[in-house]
Amino acid sequence: MAKRALEGIKVVEFAAFAAGPGIGKHLADHGAQVIRVESRSRPDGFRTHYPPFKDNKPGLNRSGCFSFFNNNKYSVTINLKVPGAVELAKRLVARADIVIENMTPGTIGRLGLGYQELIKVKPDLIMLSTCNQGQTGPHASHPGFGSHLSSLSGFSHFTGYPGKTPLLLYGPYIDFIGEGYGLICILAALDYRRRTGKGTFIDCAQYENGVQFLIPAMLHFTVNGKIMERMGNRHPAAAPCGAFPCQGDDQWCALSVFADGEWQALRKVMGNPSWALDPKFDTVLGRKKHEDELEEKIAGWTRLLTREDLMENLQNVGIRAGIVNTMGGLFSDLQLDHRKFWRGINHAEMGWHHYKTGSFFLTKTPPEVTMPAPCLGEHNRYVFLEVLGMAETEFEELVSRGVVE
Repeated sequence: MAKRALEGIKVVEFAAFAAGPGIGKHLADHGAQVIRVESRSRPDGFRTHYPPFKDNKPGLNRSGCFSFFNNNKYSVTINLKVPGAVELAKRLVARADIVIENMTPGTIGRLGLGYQELIKVKPDLIMLSTCNQGQTGPHASHPGFGSHLSSLSGFSHFTGYPGKTPLLLYGPYIDFIGEGYGLICILAALDYRRRTGKGTFIDCAQYENGVQFLIPAMLHFTVNGKIMERMGNRHPAAAPCGAFPCQGDDQWCALSVFADGEWQALRKVMGNPSWALDPKFDTVLGRKKHEDELEEKIAGWTRLLTREDLMENLQNVGIRAGIVNTMGGLFSDLQLDHRKFWRGINHAEMGWHHYKTGSFFLTKTPPEVTMPAPCLGEHNRYVFLEVLGMAETEFEELVSRGVVE
């Protein structure tokens, strides 16, 4: 196995759900040693109430959602509210390069593990705090989740059909944008520390991360004074553009036609039906003007084809097209399989389980899946006795006091 890019880097993670653990997963996949600090008194919400669970049987170690973000990590259980627990956590931080936390702003500080406290035990520490709206400001303490941020950032305004109510994006979409920005910030901080010997504190506001992904709409308002509105699957400069029904139950293929030459190619693939020869469809402006009729006619043709045949036929003549995959379809996708995007490994309770590798692939130092997501507290003895070098008697005493759960 080739050496991975972040081997030797040590991370302590005080994080739950998606945004914080997602960053830790990227680091772990590229070789960093990531130790998750968890608690049996208040376990990660992904462990407890986010399906799917293996065989539909809930359990702390049976959540596919939790597993998705936590392979390649070690799990220790510390009850940070018990006397002596913060000191134990600091012993982990003292040997770490990076700390990641995504608690409500101020919580980590009230526990005694804020950045100013931690640099006393690790002066060159890199610490990332990622939360909804940042650590400071009038709205910093507002509670919320990824779906709230999708609305606050403006995404929900564009999601839906003209004249109808906005639609929520499924899941904590902004978390995943924050995950990408958080990873980039940490890598930049590692480079900064390599050059200067100094650590840093990173305040990653997921709200601000999400706004970055709507820059075109912001520019449209700033330059043209116009607010972009909901348009379903349509595009202001393409027609047809959308997801069209195909042969079978709930089978779809997305396609888009921008140039008039592409329309002529589509018309030919359809067999030049008489309706498509109408001059009103010859230009983008004409097709936009009669878009409802155009989509209805095209849907009548696409229903006769499988989504795979439709995609292939359109791509062969230079038209953008792609099947609408189901979640199950992603696991049989030939492209993802070729690039080894999914990696199978055995889990203690769930058995054979697939994990995704990184969203990017480094040729000389590729990401790997070497460990399944950890069971809760699975690595207590390894981390405290072997990594920290703790004596057996001290470990047992911490367990007896409830410091180590």
